[in-house]
Amino acid sequence: MTTRQERTLTFSAMAVIVTAIVLLLMLPGCVHEPPVFPEDPTAGNGGGGNGGVNPDPCDPDTVYFQSDILPLLVSSCAIPGCHDAITHEEGIRMYDYQHIIQEVDPFDPGGSELVEVITETDPDDIMPPPPHDPLTPQQIQNIITWIQQGAQNNGCIGACDTTNVTYSGSIAPLFDWKCTGCHGGSNPQGNLDFTTWASVNTVATDGRLAGAIQHEAGYEAMPPSGGMLPSCEIDMIMIWIQDGAPNN
Repeated sequence: MTTRQERTLTFSAMAVIVTAIVLLLMLPGCVHEPPVFPEDPTAGNGGGGNGGVNPDPCDPDTVYFQSDILPLLVSSCAIPGCHDAITHEEGIRMYDYQHIIQEVDPFDPGGSELVEVITETDPDDIMPPPPHDPLTPQQIQNIITWIQQGAQNNGCIGACDTTNVTYSGSIAPLFDWKCTGCHGGSNPQGNLDFTTWASVNTVATDGRLAGAIQHEAGYEAMPPSGGMLPSCEIDMIMIWIQDGAPNN
């Protein structure tokens, strides 16, 4: 083979190699981008995983675990001596999603132990037990609806208005939903009846309410389990206290 022919073959081979490299670089699979993994179906969409929170505004047709169910069960069931973290009577704990879901059959209220005990008519079996007041029909229906909707560990960003805080319009409804399970009925815990303004005013003006809801050292935390109240609700209570805790 002559030198001219050898050079021609060498240049042809190099051209083929260069062309192949260019074509490979143009393929989509050769772009070095970070890998994209499938999204977690429970992350940020109110799914069944712990701590799922829907960042969208609250849907009036949806019952949310974080704002509607957990505070109610903590106040009514996870009280000292019952199903709290220390006592956990009969091995039942009612202060977080991980334990509460064990008493629930998602989508099937009729098959859920939780619904059975809160709708029981026998005073020896009903929960909460006497002398605590039973749950109201609306509270029971909220639990049933939550289970019918899948018993998700969901939450949402609700409207929280701190511009016009009043006892009757802001504080009393909040305490009725989240506190009177412990601090209500014929034998309120600590002899604090949060169904009356006079009793609430007493702990508001002496500093105990502010210390409790902010979980300050030296005060009994309120709620006692399940974490602190949402910051907006704490802000509402503090605004009302700073205004003199009026009966307005």
